[in-house]
Amino acid sequence: MDKMQEDVRRRAGGRAERPTQRDPERTRASILAAATKEFAENGIGGARVDAIAERAGTNKRMLYHYFGDKEQLYLAVLEEAYVGIRTAEKSVNLSDLEPEQGIAELAMFTWRYFLEHPEFLSLLGTENLHRARWLRQSTRLKELHSHFIGKLSDLLDRGKAKGLFRADIDPLNVYLTIAALGYFYVSNQYTLSTIFGRDLMEEANVEAWERHIVHVTLAAIRR
Repeated sequence: MDKMQEDVRRRAGGRAERPTQRDPERTRASILAAATKEFAENGIGGARVDAIAERAGTNKRMLYHYFGDKEQLYLAVLEEAYVGIRTAEKSVNLSDLEPEQGIAELAMFTWRYFLEHPEFLSLLGTENLHRARWLRQSTRLKELHSHFIGKLSDLLDRGKAKGLFRADIDPLNVYLTIAALGYFYVSNQYTLSTIFGRDLMEEANVEAWERHIVHVTLAAIRR
């Protein structure tokens, strides 16, 4: 009987330990999600640690335990934001696509990602105001971008070999073209909609701009 009770206690104890073991990971993720919203809305200067802790349902002590201070948390948020888009880009398998189709898919993916993640663009705006002060500290992001540009370069080389693309194309310029067309539109949607009297975020306008991004990008690199 004592052995049976011991077995029950051991099994129950095992079940009780698992949520506890997952808590650190879950707490860290909650803090990152809350901090992303806070930094996107208020920038690093206006963001408050108290507000982040409240959003995350935790306390400042836990925030400092996992991230050290507000600046380190901000850098972690930036890194996660870039990891997010780079990870999502892998869904566009450029190696398996024909060159022109690959460029079109990359352009559409980037545009749609910007639409679905406006907080990413807000974080970029904040970091540019500070001249990439925190971004320069991250070796993790440099590795991510190097890999991505390599994939795009391979795609462009295949297009050049087939006589589809110009020989002097710079892969970074191609990506900047795609990103700039999407970033400017989404980041300035309120002022542009007001000035020109057209709701740029109406579905028809969003779809038309997506086609425009693809057309402009391909027109710029075709022979």
